Amino acid sequence: MEKLISEFSFGLFFWQLFLFVGLLLLLKKFAWGPILEAVHAREEGIQDALAAAENAKKEMQNLQADNEQLLKDARAERDAMLKEARELKDSIVSEAKGEAKEAATKMIESAKAAIDQEKHAALAELKNQVATLSIGIAEKVLQKELAAPADQLKLVEGMLEEVTLN
Repeated sequence: MEKLISEFSFGLFFWQLFLFVGLLLLLKKFAWGPILEAVHAREEGIQDALAAAENAKKEMQNLQADNEQLLKDARAERDAMLKEARELKDSIVSEAKGEAKEAATKMIESAKAAIDQEKHAALAELKNQVATLSIGIAEKVLQKELAAPADQLKLVEGMLEEVTLN
């Protein structure tokens, strides 16, 4: 180290210092400025990319929320349609049951009316047959001119046994 101090030259030191400062100024003007600008540009690009990624993330969250809302609305609409379909089915079934009951009631009433008609017709026919038989018996009784009441009673009983009712 002593050798360094003993051989020290101010002229050489001055020129080295001058060249070093000149080199620093040249580097500052031509190298550090563009390098720092590139670094700043890169930093801004990264910040912009991060901001764009954040915006994309927020947009994705908004889209996801919109999709969930659409799904919820679609489910609610589907449930409403199913409920309406069930109500329509129930009303159609109850209406069909009412119409069937009404038709059955009409059929029963018409059957009862037909039975009553047949009953009245049978009674009328029976009355006609009884009247015909009565007239026939009276004719036979009168034709024979029975003098004894026992003979008349015997004749009526015999005729009644011969008669068959339909």
